[in-house]
Amino acid sequence: MAFEGLSARLQEITRKLGGKARITEGDLKEVLREVKLALLEADVNYKIVKDFIKVIEEKALGQDVLKSLTPGQQVVKIVKDELVELLGGEESKISFSSNPPTVIMLVGLQGSGKTTTAGKLANLIRKQGKNPLLVACDVYRPAAIKQLQVVGKQLNIPVYANEETKNVSVIAKQAMNVAISKLNDVIILDTAGRLHIDEELMQELKDLKTSVKPHEILLVVDSMTGQDAVNVAEHFNNDLGIDGVILTKLDGDTRGGSALSVKKVTGKPIKFAATGEKLSDIEEFHPERMASRILGMGDVLSIIEKAEEAFSEEEALKLEQKMKKNKFDLDDYLSQLRQMKKMGSFSSILKMLPGMSALKDVQIDDKEFDKIEAIICSMTKKERQDPKILNGSRRLRIAKGSGTTVQDINKFMNSYEMTQKMMKKMTNNKGSMRKLMKKFNSDDIDINDFKNLTK
Repeated sequence: MAFEGLSARLQEITRKLGGKARITEGDLKEVLREVKLALLEADVNYKIVKDFIKVIEEKALGQDVLKSLTPGQQVVKIVKDELVELLGGEESKISFSSNPPTVIMLVGLQGSGKTTTAGKLANLIRKQGKNPLLVACDVYRPAAIKQLQVVGKQLNIPVYANEETKNVSVIAKQAMNVAISKLNDVIILDTAGRLHIDEELMQELKDLKTSVKPHEILLVVDSMTGQDAVNVAEHFNNDLGIDGVILTKLDGDTRGGSALSVKKVTGKPIKFAATGEKLSDIEEFHPERMASRILGMGDVLSIIEKAEEAFSEEEALKLEQKMKKNKFDLDDYLSQLRQMKKMGSFSSILKMLPGMSALKDVQIDDKEFDKIEAIICSMTKKERQDPKILNGSRRLRIAKGSGTTVQDINKFMNSYEMTQKMMKKMTNNKGSMRKLMKKFNSDDIDINDFKNLTK
């Protein structure tokens, strides 16, 4: 996961600080040294690290401690505020034109994931009520047009391509006419990349920019290339002028130095982050939320947004009624499991809860949920509705059908029974649930809070 190493180091530092009633100048210097090492190990640009540490030191030594906070907590607050600033400060969104279509031009090197990102971005924009059109402007890379068409078909989003010309400006202008006639209010241009930045690439992009005057030029960079990603961003911004950055493969970069460096180096905000291989794995980049995640303070807002997207209000009401009547069966369990999977990996969701990222003993293997899905799907309708009839021979048949063992079936059924009990307790114990949600908001969550709900 992104920032894994940095997050672990900074969380350890903030834990040490949080409990200190008094901090000397010597303590502060030691803490800043650890922060500096953590950032450098995360592949953050050295000059940026130097400036970051200097600002924190000046603020920590020159600022009165807030009455409501201990000195340690005040230093943690300063670190968080500066981390938010380093990540871009305010979140930056796409500026949609009041006179559609809005033209978004994606640029970047080969291998950065431009074509897949074009599909992901179109999918995200469509969820915001827009009607996007994907345009194949990469006329050089073999099968680039076909790849975009496959992505478009998977998402049911139209793709415009013209394989009879190599002139991308002509293709883009034709696409604009198509968009106007088909009422597409957003056009996403998937442009060609190179293995390295060269004059030919830049000239083609400059010509395209002059021809269609895009409202947004977004640079797609592979975060796993570390400081190379920052150098690429700097070159593209100097030569072409970009409006923002999309970081791809952020889930595979455990260091995250590119995300912490790109805004400071280019002056351009990170607008989106691609966090997985699925075409739904892209999210708007929120500096405040990302800083909270890094420092282990959680990101409950993102969980709520993911939940709102994954769960329909109608389904939630049906589930609530079933829970109240104690009629939550395995069909409901399977439905909720599939809805949850839409939110992303269970381990990534857990890490967004305040304090949970620090719990090293909590391990979640997402493959276990695939196993559970296979088990339920191997049951008959009657078995899913009334699991009490699952005798030894039925469990053996289900195990063979799902590619699991009888022990796996027994383990899951025990877990399912515990879930039923917990849900019954939660519906009857609303006070405890409200207390838990208050703790979410105060960043003071503890694993025992969840255990208390089921007592």
